[in-house]
Amino acid sequence: MDFTDQRLSYEKGQLDQQSVPDSPFEMLHAWMNEAIAAEVQEPYAMSLATCGADNKPSVRIVLLREITEKGIVFYTNYESAKGQDIAENPNAEALFFWHKLERQIRISGSIAKIDATKSAAYFQKRPHDSQVGAWVSQPQSGEVANREVMEQTFEQLQNDYPADSQVPTPEFWGGYEITIESIEFWQGRANRMHDRIVYTQDKSGTGDAAKWTTKRLLP
Repeated sequence: MDFTDQRLSYEKGQLDQQSVPDSPFEMLHAWMNEAIAAEVQEPYAMSLATCGADNKPSVRIVLLREITEKGIVFYTNYESAKGQDIAENPNAEALFFWHKLERQIRISGSIAKIDATKSAAYFQKRPHDSQVGAWVSQPQSGEVANREVMEQTFEQLQNDYPADSQVPTPEFWGGYEITIESIEFWQGRANRMHDRIVYTQDKSGTGDAAKWTTKRLLP
């Protein structure tokens, strides 16, 4: 299949370095709200890239569940392939791409587990069948003989934990937070002259308040 003649001209917006806010979190909130308002399908879906001790990168889609004061949070199985990568190399990148707005956001930083109490609180907010599904997917990414085995396990767990009961939070499941060290906002432009503004945390100052510098990158 040859896609060399397939292309679009991006002309829906622009990004001026002089008008961006001092904090990337203000920008992140604004763009996320605009994506929601534009009814982008699952705007909180992001590509998560990790790399373990084998130096082989892996990427998959996960769902953003919270923007905190210092980063972003998602939930997964700690014993999954991504969990193993993170244990070996606690650095990650996340990428949001919203074709409808011709925008993307690239986040880079260190990653660590969040508090177990917070993970449990979120787990109990999930739909009952999603809670059961978390127990089925153990070990996540592990080999299974066929789908019937999964469905039988799911049915058995539904019997063990009927809809009106509480499903216990698995010890192997919980949240991770990526502490943002750099974040790039990309706005598609015509003629591939895209706007790229990257925020980088300035660690040269003193005090607890994070300060950020911005720069424009060539497309």
